[in-house]
Amino acid sequence: MESRYITPVVTIFDDKGRVDIEQNIRVYDSLKGKVSGFVTMGSTGEFFALNMQSSKTLIDLCGRYPKEEMRVYAGASRLDVQESVELANYAYEKGIDGVMIISPYYFPLDDEGVFRFYSTIAAKTSANIFIYNFPERTGYSVSPDVCLRLADKYPNIIGLKDTIPDTTHTAQVIETVKTRLPHFEVYAGYDNNFAHVVLSGGNGCIGGLSNIVPQFFASWMQAFIQGDLALVAKHQQRVDQLMAIYGVNAPFIPTFKKALQLKGVVNSDYCTAPFIGLNNIQIEQLQQLLTLADLPL
Repeated sequence: MESRYITPVVTIFDDKGRVDIEQNIRVYDSLKGKVSGFVTMGSTGEFFALNMQSSKTLIDLCGRYPKEEMRVYAGASRLDVQESVELANYAYEKGIDGVMIISPYYFPLDDEGVFRFYSTIAAKTSANIFIYNFPERTGYSVSPDVCLRLADKYPNIIGLKDTIPDTTHTAQVIETVKTRLPHFEVYAGYDNNFAHVVLSGGNGCIGGLSNIVPQFFASWMQAFIQGDLALVAKHQQRVDQLMAIYGVNAPFIPTFKKALQLKGVVNSDYCTAPFIGLNNIQIEQLQQLLTLADLPL
């Protein structure tokens, strides 16, 4: 059974808060040969703290990166719809495989507002677009019917990242959209929903834990390829334990960066304000969880 795991990569900064080209490449290199691809400037990548110049710097970097078999995507989420269009077009020009765009936040939108937002962007770019549904951050959910309307009208709207703890909505999107448009890709946004989405007919997951333990998710995808449901279940039980990593610190982004620093992937765990680094107790807790990740299944 085919499945994909895409990493929403962290963004590494130097001690002055500038995008660190070399260290970001080290993160990308750590994923190569393990996951299906990565997306820069998702929520894990602190898109909300990046100005247009820094965003384009990351797009330039990803466009040049020798991705080999991986797919490489970029976030183009901006509250100014024209800036989303600008970033989407820039990513397309740089050879990025597609862009991921969260629906507008602050004020909840009805279905027509959501449709108009994505329609405005899709009509002005040739970039492939993933709808990014994250109700905990936007205050509302992009409905399966709106996904179908958008994908049916705009061929460049090719998929959805569904960041919802309950998989009911994701299954409804699979049933509503993929049965009509099989090319439409549906991904979970939480790591522990990966198997459920694949077994329901979706494509996989765009999940943050793969920043830290990409080899674990490579093994999980291999279990699906082999049709080994017992091994799939063992991975599910392990990831249910590893989800505790998200709870070490709120928000979780400093935790991910500290984990990569502890593993020797990067040197800097600098995060944009107002995020605060981990204290010693939290670091010890994280180290215990990383030990768990390395245990045999």
